[in-house]
Amino acid sequence: MDAVTFSNGQITMAGNLYLPDDFDATGSHAAIVVVHPGGGVKEQAAGLYASKLAEQGFVALAFDASFQGDSGGEPHHLEDPYARVDDVRAAVDYMQTLDYVDPERIGTLGICAGGGYSVNAAMTDYRVKALTTVSAVNIGTSFRRGWYGTDSDAAAVPTLKALAGQRTAEASKGAEPTFLPYVPAEPDENTPRDLVEAGDYYLTPRAQHPNAKNKFLFTKSVSRIFTFDAFHMVEDLLTQPLLVVAGSEAGSLWMSTELHGRARSPKQLRIVEGGTHMDFYDVPKYVDQAIAAATPFFRENLTGESADGS
Repeated sequence: MDAVTFSNGQITMAGNLYLPDDFDATGSHAAIVVVHPGGGVKEQAAGLYASKLAEQGFVALAFDASFQGDSGGEPHHLEDPYARVDDVRAAVDYMQTLDYVDPERIGTLGICAGGGYSVNAAMTDYRVKALTTVSAVNIGTSFRRGWYGTDSDAAAVPTLKALAGQRTAEASKGAEPTFLPYVPAEPDENTPRDLVEAGDYYLTPRAQHPNAKNKFLFTKSVSRIFTFDAFHMVEDLLTQPLLVVAGSEAGSLWMSTELHGRARSPKQLRIVEGGTHMDFYDVPKYVDQAIAAATPFFRENLTGESADGS
């Protein structure tokens, strides 16, 4: 694994580049950009997937989102969906500068909100030739309608009114900026199972990392998140092959099935029995199944190699 940096406009992005064991710098390799979940950093799930994809022969990049982790951008701890989508494009830019990467064979794999971001990026960047989502989340829709998608979009209004009040307090009264947690630090009986498991992942030695602070700026993030729809116009603009992987027990499953149902490009849906949303972050049984599905998919769509190796 090599630590790398690349430019995204005025922001310097930080990434980890994973190379195959039999890497040949004079070759021309297929490459995959791995997009981390909301609240994650490159050293967590994204890095795990990138390392496993490298084991399968791909050049793979995991990177920190702008305004997060080791990447630049101020204010830090900003979750801006539009910036996150542009991050994916910048990562593709970087991959195309590498002499050993075939610029016509670049794909993406996005986890959780990173899945939604990678879909949105692919709809307007056809340099992405194939994409896989794992436990996909459409972050704007999820914030508006709740984890299970049972609320109306109008359920966002009370939060937006609170946001307006906080902006006024910060602008005219000198109030300090406030932050929201990505996952609840103290779940209760009403907390969805996936989010309880997310707390175990992010907030314990299981996957805790000093750059993943479990916080994002309230006023500067929420207004951007609530108006974002990662799947807007997916029916018409997504033309690339798509693989959707999710667990049968994930509360977020509805977002994966919606994406698969709406997409008109060549598509596959792999629902893994018994898997929850968080199982696909680091539980070997489920990560290995996601990689087992993604490997032949990317080989066929990035290298032209069929599932049987022909």
